[in-house]
Amino acid sequence: MDQSLDQFVQAILIAYDPLQSALHNQALEYLSAIQRDPSAWRLALAIFVEAGQNGGRKHPAQVRFFALRVLDEFLDRRSEPLEEETFQTLQQALLGYIQSEYLFGPAESEASFLRNKFAHTLTLFFLCTYIDKWPTFFTDFFGLIHPPESTSSTTFNPHVSLLLFHVVLEISGEVADQILKSARNFDAARHARDINVRDAVRERDAPRINEAVLTIVADGVERMGQFRKDTTGSSASERELDQAVEVVDWGIRTFASYVGWIDINLTVTRDTVSLLFTLLSDSSLAIRLATALALTRIVAKGLKEPMDKLQLIKVLSLGQVLEALEERTRNEQVARGEDTDEGEESYREALGKLLNVLGLEICKLTDECPDENVRSEATQLLEQILPVMLHFLADQYDDTCSTVFSFLSTVLYSYKKQRKSATDPLEPSKRSFLSSLLTVILEKLKWDEESEPDDMDEDDQAAFEELRKELRVFMDSALVIDPNLVTDSVRTLALNTLTAYQNGVSLKWNDAELAIYLVYIFGEMNKSGGKGRAAFCQAPAVDKDKRKETDYSGYPLTSHGEMIYTLVQSGISEYPHKTVAMQFFETIARYGDFFKVRKECIMPALQAVVGPRGLHSPDSSTRSRLYYLFCKFIKECRNEVTPELAVQLLEGIRDLLVIQVELPELENPEPQDVLTEAVAASTAFDSQLYLFESVGTLISLLYKAPDQASSLLLSTIRPLLDDLSGSLQAVKGPDDVMPILRVHHVIMALGNVAKGFPEYPSPVPEGYHAPPLEVFREIGQAILVCLEAMNVFRVVRDATRFAFARLLGTTGSNIAQLIPPLMANLLAHFEPTELIDFMNFISLTIHKLQGDFLDVLDQLVGPLSSHINGILAQPVTGTDDQVVHMDTKKTYLSLLTTIVGSKLHTVFISERNKGQLEILLGSMLSLAEDPSDPSSEKAAFSFFGRAVSAWADPSTAGGGQQVFPGFERFVYERVVPTAFAILSLPQFNIKDGQIVVVLHEIANLMQTISKARKQEAFDFFVNVFLPSQNWPQPTAMEFATKMRDLDPKAFRKYFTDFVRASRAGS
Repeated sequence: MDQSLDQFVQAILIAYDPLQSALHNQALEYLSAIQRDPSAWRLALAIFVEAGQNGGRKHPAQVRFFALRVLDEFLDRRSEPLEEETFQTLQQALLGYIQSEYLFGPAESEASFLRNKFAHTLTLFFLCTYIDKWPTFFTDFFGLIHPPESTSSTTFNPHVSLLLFHVVLEISGEVADQILKSARNFDAARHARDINVRDAVRERDAPRINEAVLTIVADGVERMGQFRKDTTGSSASERELDQAVEVVDWGIRTFASYVGWIDINLTVTRDTVSLLFTLLSDSSLAIRLATALALTRIVAKGLKEPMDKLQLIKVLSLGQVLEALEERTRNEQVARGEDTDEGEESYREALGKLLNVLGLEICKLTDECPDENVRSEATQLLEQILPVMLHFLADQYDDTCSTVFSFLSTVLYSYKKQRKSATDPLEPSKRSFLSSLLTVILEKLKWDEESEPDDMDEDDQAAFEELRKELRVFMDSALVIDPNLVTDSVRTLALNTLTAYQNGVSLKWNDAELAIYLVYIFGEMNKSGGKGRAAFCQAPAVDKDKRKETDYSGYPLTSHGEMIYTLVQSGISEYPHKTVAMQFFETIARYGDFFKVRKECIMPALQAVVGPRGLHSPDSSTRSRLYYLFCKFIKECRNEVTPELAVQLLEGIRDLLVIQVELPELENPEPQDVLTEAVAASTAFDSQLYLFESVGTLISLLYKAPDQASSLLLSTIRPLLDDLSGSLQAVKGPDDVMPILRVHHVIMALGNVAKGFPEYPSPVPEGYHAPPLEVFREIGQAILVCLEAMNVFRVVRDATRFAFARLLGTTGSNIAQLIPPLMANLLAHFEPTELIDFMNFISLTIHKLQGDFLDVLDQLVGPLSSHINGILAQPVTGTDDQVVHMDTKKTYLSLLTTIVGSKLHTVFISERNKGQLEILLGSMLSLAEDPSDPSSEKAAFSFFGRAVSAWADPSTAGGGQQVFPGFERFVYERVVPTAFAILSLPQFNIKDGQIVVVLHEIANLMQTISKARKQEAFDFFVNVFLPSQNWPQPTAMEFATKMRDLDPKAFRKYFTDFVRASRAGS
């Protein structure tokens, strides 16, 4: 035994010593093996309790801590009772240890962490033995609390008392703490044991436990009073006082731990309430916090009868107590000024939590109790504490403020429910409360004057924004209860503040920001207002096509319109604080429709945006955000911006059109890594792209002066083209990262200039003013020159696709001659990951160019299909590959459907590609037969539907000849049988929503065939196909007739119901 014990101790010491690297793993393996030994607890027990020669413990603290872990594992989750010999050994050893260490010893004063660990171990032993082996556990323990007369003058041994408290705390946690239980995996045996132990404690020892705890606490309170009167200041007296405070603190914590699960008649008595209220104002912060928690749990205790709960609340009289304590702590807070006492603030927070629970319990009585008398008394109690709740809500510290959120939310919810069924005006008391609440909320919505949002860390900023959201929820609730009160309060505060600033009154920055913020959120609050222009102007309804010509300036403004008008005219955008200016810019960009009814506000708004606090701000983050807001504002108000103002704005932002290139910081990067990371990273250039889009939008407004527009566009993009040329010449190889990245950025910027122009119409209407096409051709040609020279770089290929997608949108088919060399260079170097973007680009090109893209697509579709099919045929390994595979297949099928549904469908049957058509149709049939992939299955049937319309309908081709003679035989012999065959497959689950979508697509296909082939299709279904499927003649006739005569929606429903009924009957 001694040898094993010494080995055990040495192994623990080595395991805890990081310097013992050679033996560390060996020691861990040894300890692991020991822990698996059922008798290891004997070694652990011996190590933990063994005394040394000097009267202390023989083994080091870390060794004894590990020993307790071994004992814990032995005792925890035991399903079988302990054997008698094991129980006796453990009981005698542990009691002996308590006597020697806690009753007569220092109570592990040199290793205080062992006290908590031992309390947990003793609790686990208690849980295993209390029911049937050690029912006298508490009796035995209480006998240890009274010390021998010679040890101290105190009535109770403080060390044993504290141990008792810790053990009871642990027991409460194990048997009654739902948070702790929910964190563990559910164990039915353990759950049953905990319930049995809890019931046994209630039956046997609850009164004595409660009496012991409160007696020890009362004794501690008395001793605290004695030592606090001692003015000698001796160190011994101070130690005794600290010890008494510790005992009272842990005693109240212990009391709080069990009040929720033992009889309330034991815990709430006249003496108890008096003691708790005394301690709630004690000078010790720890005691006050513990007492507040105890009272909170008393109030929250569930009682069956509402009258009992009401009596409990009345006995406690917490409303009056909390009102006095709130006022006292608030005055102390004011007296401290800027000095923060975190301890006292935590006490005030604890009081707020107590009030919150009290309020919630009273609300349950007012809202849920059927007894009118109870509801009436509870309502009076509620009205008494509402002002106190508002004081906590108004607290300058957000943690304290938020303690009453649940209470406030419940009160407002109750008010809303009452208003729904009420027709009378709101009661004066409730209106008064809402008015006071709004005053508090509007004050809490402000930033702290001493705060600097720019210098705050992200967590603090996010916390304030979250607080604003919470307060907004309360404001919205109040809005439902009394709309006029809320809107008038918000409107009045905002207008008064903005008007005061306009009149030269000095404002604090946070007051200015709040006023603008209220204008910003007013549109969300005023949900009953109109939409669009009607939200800001009280004008009669105007037809959509006449709104642009209508003069709204003579119509009165709505409340929100008045607020925005005052905001713009006040000049508050010049306020010298970034947060104020940014809130202004966010607000005007949000409500672009306002400027359509008050066009005189456009100029001052845009002057502010372009000015030194906006686009020309020295702060880079401000500029980045303004690039987007400016673009948004210009796009929404483009019809209100005159050509003269557009030119003026362009000149005002020309100095900002210098490309900003930033390189990421990487360790030992490869050039391609730097390029990839630089493009993927969020940089200032991403925001600058919005500015280039704005340039395009502004130039497009000069459409009635095409020469001026062309000249202005050319003068704007010429520096970019020169930059592009210079960067291209600077690229000598893949290591020239900076010029390569600059080429990428310039191409992207040129693309966004094109994006700012309107979409090129198709067909072109009469009198259409075309954009400067020659300039855009020059842009496209310049980009192609770079692509040809730099097509080995992925970032250049990506930027080129991006730019040409936007050029095509602006110019339509007018740059069709650039597409063949574009495609050739994009395909010269190609990575699989580009495939999806490339196919999407082809789809866009088809849409924009139509017939002008035919020759290029004819050359492209065959090799592209072979390449994609090869990729799709490769085995899929891993989740990422699976996602890429599915996305590639989905995009490819979408592309094929786009082609066959466009005017370019003949590329599939051209001389160059018709040899591959059979393979294409076969792969589509395979997809159509696979219900495991409904998305691809639907796409396949959609493809066949488009193909039937394009190739099997004589009416779509000139001269009444179908485009692809004989294709109808393939449809009749392969497609139709496949469509009907899958309907009976077991995997074709008609209850699956995705399968229903496939079913609808099959119905669409059937009707497309019927429409394309007319009587021929009707005869085929009635006389050939459906009889071959054993359909009765009347059913076949009905089906074909419905297919021919019903509209698509009605036939889809008929077809779905038909299939569902057929499968149910089979």
